[in-house]
Amino acid sequence: MKLAVIGGTGLIGSRVVKRLNAAGHEAVPHSQSTGVDVITGQGLAEAVADADVLVNLTNSPTFDDASPAFFQTSMDNILAAARKGGVGHVVILSIVGADQVTDLDYYRAKVLQEDLLKAGPIPYSIVRATQFMEFMDAVLSWTTEGDTVRLPTTPLQPIAAQDVADAVADVAVGAPLNGTLAIAGPDVLPLDELGRITLNAHPDGRTVVTDDTAGMFAAVRGDALIAKGDARIAPTHYSDWLS
Repeated sequence: MKLAVIGGTGLIGSRVVKRLNAAGHEAVPHSQSTGVDVITGQGLAEAVADADVLVNLTNSPTFDDASPAFFQTSMDNILAAARKGGVGHVVILSIVGADQVTDLDYYRAKVLQEDLLKAGPIPYSIVRATQFMEFMDAVLSWTTEGDTVRLPTTPLQPIAAQDVADAVADVAVGAPLNGTLAIAGPDVLPLDELGRITLNAHPDGRTVVTDDTAGMFAAVRGDALIAKGDARIAPTHYSDWLS
């Protein structure tokens, strides 16, 4: 199969391209660095030409109230190009529980992206993943003050980027789901405990203090970000990933 991977040079996209090509498919990465701009539409027509599948892994440059406009414009442009190019399957990556976290602009923006895809004319698949293990350093940095990291007890189910990429690649070469697949790591842990595990494995002088008002994840209620039902559970444990 020929697959156009928009956002194909990033954390997940580069892994998806490598996995697909290793399996004998023709996966071509596209991004701003290759001349494709999903906001202006530049290069999109050429990127999707002759592609069987379009995998959209682009992301908003911010998590604030500008993110809905990014996903609205980018999806409009991507779907228009895919339709004109005769693409038969569009895949996007979203977030487990995004529709349950209405207090965060970015999560509402991801739901908008999903809704735009569902309303479009092209068969589709949505892969919803839990939080990436690779983002834990950034999460710690958001609420670091001196040698203290303040984190809430929000339950998370972290997943390794490679496991996300494997799932996206599998979905991309399969029949369109016209629905959603949830994927998650095997461990459910409170965020403050994840912080302590991370700093115990890689100590840097910081300590974690539990604070249920701290950071973005304080807006999450209950187990909204935990995969439920028939989710695909990935094999990589956080402790193994850290080591």
